[in-house]
Amino acid sequence: MQLALALGRRGQGRTWPNPAVGAVVVRDGVIVGRGWTQPGGRPHAEPEALRRAGAAARGATLYVTLEPCSHFGKSPPCADAIVAAGIARVVSAIADPNPEVGGQGHARLRAAGIAVEVGLCGEEAARDHAGHFLRVREQRPFVILKLAVSADDRIAAAGHRPVAITGEAARMRVHLLRAQSDAILIGIGTALADDPLLTCRLPGMAARSPVRVVLDRALRIPGASRLVHSARQTPLWLMASETAEAAAAARLGAAGARVFHLPADDDRPGLDPAAVLHALSGQGITRLMVEGGARVASSFLSAALVDEVWLLRGPQAIGADGIAALDARPLSVITRSPRWRERATEALDQDTLTIYERA
Repeated sequence: MQLALALGRRGQGRTWPNPAVGAVVVRDGVIVGRGWTQPGGRPHAEPEALRRAGAAARGATLYVTLEPCSHFGKSPPCADAIVAAGIARVVSAIADPNPEVGGQGHARLRAAGIAVEVGLCGEEAARDHAGHFLRVREQRPFVILKLAVSADDRIAAAGHRPVAITGEAARMRVHLLRAQSDAILIGIGTALADDPLLTCRLPGMAARSPVRVVLDRALRIPGASRLVHSARQTPLWLMASETAEAAAAARLGAAGARVFHLPADDDRPGLDPAAVLHALSGQGITRLMVEGGARVASSFLSAALVDEVWLLRGPQAIGADGIAALDARPLSVITRSPRWRERATEALDQDTLTIYERA
């Protein structure tokens, strides 16, 4: 099952709107087939593993990280493929809360005489599939907030001037996280200050770049920005107010960007994070990386819409006039709060990465 989980993670960031599932076929103690959900969500992991196992699948055990589907979507039910392959036993990590499945996959297998066991590595599988579960249950993606802070909890110099906070090893880790995310989100302030590209720049992994999302209520993003210039190569989604100028939306749409118009309250700045997540979920996004800036990070935290925090800390201080990581809120709302617990920490050269999850 640990191998199946590792295989499933290969698909993270590439399989949405489907979950990134892993599957392993074992016969007489020998692995005879392995598979994971392919880019775009098809083929699913189970038929991939069965295809590779071939005739050796008959009488074998299938380990799979999520309940096999039982309904016709854009591909036939995986449960039917498992029955047809002659699998004798299925070990499933966790049931699928999708109402189109919801135990029916396991039931179909049992009705065909296949032994079914559920729960092995279930907690780990629940973490890996959290985006799928949240999209089904709450119509929002799993949200990872990435913060790169200086030794004195700053994210930029005075005037929002960008400064190098972390080193190469940390930056490579961030680009890997981008590749494992369906989408990456920033606010218009960060877009204007940094003119970022937000792609995955690991060697050979440009195609793994996530959808770029910018919260841009009034559609202020310049047509000359690197995000707009690359919109035809890597998707760019702009989240704007319903009252944003139609001419600006048309101009950006002609450049390749996709504009979403969301309800906005004239009495409050920005867009409602919950409405943004609902819109992204509706497009199939299951894993969202929130990268900045301070107001965006604070707004998602205040709305209790962050599921995991990646805190990268560099060794140098910026100074009291620098930009605080969470706008007017102290970083201790994460690091010293009973609402968050530290799941892992590691050194990345001179930097430190600490991952927090909801307690």
